[in-house]
Amino acid sequence: MNKTVLKTKELLDLFLDCERLTLPEMVARLRMPKTSVYRMAQSLVALGFLQKQGDHYELGLSLLTFGMLVAERLDLRRVALPVMERLKEETKEAVNLVVRDGDEALYIEKVETSEPVRVYTKVGRRAPLYAGACPRVLLAFMAEADRERYVEQVKLVKIAKCTVTDKQVLRRLLEESRNRGYTVSYSELENYSAAVAVPIFNHEGATVAGLSVAGPEQRFSPDDVARIVPRLKQAAMDISRELGFQGKG
Repeated sequence: MNKTVLKTKELLDLFLDCERLTLPEMVARLRMPKTSVYRMAQSLVALGFLQKQGDHYELGLSLLTFGMLVAERLDLRRVALPVMERLKEETKEAVNLVVRDGDEALYIEKVETSEPVRVYTKVGRRAPLYAGACPRVLLAFMAEADRERYVEQVKLVKIAKCTVTDKQVLRRLLEESRNRGYTVSYSELENYSAAVAVPIFNHEGATVAGLSVAGPEQRFSPDDVARIVPRLKQAAMDISRELGFQGKG
């Protein structure tokens, strides 16, 4: 692979966590010669991928253009969005759509709740497959061999107060999720947050995404979950049907 392209990608990746960076800050993080980082940064500014404000660099508008095109061309997102908006109106809670990207879940769409107390999740956020309802539902409905391989290899890191850190507990939760068709989480990715999630299937019957309803723990009592689950399952099935799924719910 081309080393210059890889280094340029590393530079852009710095802005996933930092909104603005100076040249010395980029040099310190990349551990590269200052002249090399400066040349890469200036080239990215010329191309519109970065912009410079005073001594600080930040992401440029060209990336926004590409990002919008990717989002617009993603059939799953386009199909799911109107269903997600309906589900938000039915449940009054935020609705998230995630897909698997390697060993992580990637949030690709969200419909925010109108409630004043809410859980904030950004589109583009990543989470490990073992933590949180929506990522874990992707893991639960993976092929058995792939699922067990992931569980064997993954290191379970505590992210919030109730993150699952025991592999036997994780296996039990995955089995329960497969049996009942949904998964629930409390304070696994963010303290005092909760979520309920179900899988979305494509025309081949493979799990291609997870759909979740999320909000503060106090609004996700057992009665609340029982009320949400049928609506959530129906929404996921509606999306799956649009993607060509012919199986039973």
